[in-house]
Amino acid sequence: MAVCQQHAFTSSESSVSVKLGAICPSKKKFYGVRLQQNGQTFSKAFTKVISTRMAVVEERPILIPETFERSAPKILAYEFVQGPLVRWSERDRSICKPPTAVLLHGILGSRRNWSTFSKRLAQAFPSWQFLLIDLRCHGESSFIDMQGPNSVASAARDVLRLVGDLKLTPRVLIGHSFGGKVALSMVDQAAKPLARPVQLWILDATPGTVRAGGNGEDHPAELIAALNEMPNEVPSRRYVINTLTRKGFSAAVAQWMTTNLKPVEGAYPAFTWSLNLQGISEMYQSYEATDLWHVVEDITQGVHCNFLRAERSLHRWAHEDVKRIHMAEALATTEGAGVEMHVLEDAGHWVHADNPDGLFKILTKSFLGF
Repeated sequence: MAVCQQHAFTSSESSVSVKLGAICPSKKKFYGVRLQQNGQTFSKAFTKVISTRMAVVEERPILIPETFERSAPKILAYEFVQGPLVRWSERDRSICKPPTAVLLHGILGSRRNWSTFSKRLAQAFPSWQFLLIDLRCHGESSFIDMQGPNSVASAARDVLRLVGDLKLTPRVLIGHSFGGKVALSMVDQAAKPLARPVQLWILDATPGTVRAGGNGEDHPAELIAALNEMPNEVPSRRYVINTLTRKGFSAAVAQWMTTNLKPVEGAYPAFTWSLNLQGISEMYQSYEATDLWHVVEDITQGVHCNFLRAERSLHRWAHEDVKRIHMAEALATTEGAGVEMHVLEDAGHWVHADNPDGLFKILTKSFLGF
């Protein structure tokens, strides 16, 4: 089992200029998926240990330099999942940077939503690394005092600042639901021209106004309101499940919400939320209202924008949205730019949980050739 520590830092920066896309793959050999946090890298397989400073049961930390100076603070909680050929680390940035993909979760989620799927990608594409992030107000980032409005645009700026501080230029951006709009906003705000082509994946989200919920579906705004009605500390996970199902939410959604609970220190078995619900409420309102069609219909050179619609999605794709995306496909004639629509069969809104094999197959083309 791989071991990770956490990143959660703050920044007061108010502007960003980040270019997306440059890579430099490593050619060194290694076997097994590695996970890196706080500049510490761990692997499941045997490898030579160089300058290590700690022992971990069943894991071997590798390539740890004795000293490291941070040039700037960070603003979000995050972790890396690295393929077995990756040698780069935050503690030794002199090593050639690997191609990097950024994975962004949806509203009320966390970077852990991508944990299993990212490890599969790292095994299949061993020269890549995958940056998993807790967006503002979510997961461990919920304990950070964030500046500015809680919006899609602010969340995108946070991520741009983070990758800029890490001096990484992502080749692939993957965002699920709310995270999909964040990825679109990142492209909208990034410095132009882009350094290299970028593959953009918007999973089960549209660029315009949101038409989620209704007709007995779980509506995020109603779920956020229900969570706000609960006490800050709850006695058990079962309490949360029972409370939400009594309010009419599905058992699956109720169970999923318990992943956002953390034990209260010194008050076991009480739990509290690793969510800033007020901030998340503002973020979801922004998600519903934010219109990024201009990013799709006037696609930046070097960007290939992929929309993925889940066949059984709770998110209701309007016919005019699908038609508009297909029109954008025809208009994206600039060399090195494009728009494409995909359908993931046998999947609801939770695409990476409902049909991970199908999602993996569709995404594969973005990681080939590096």
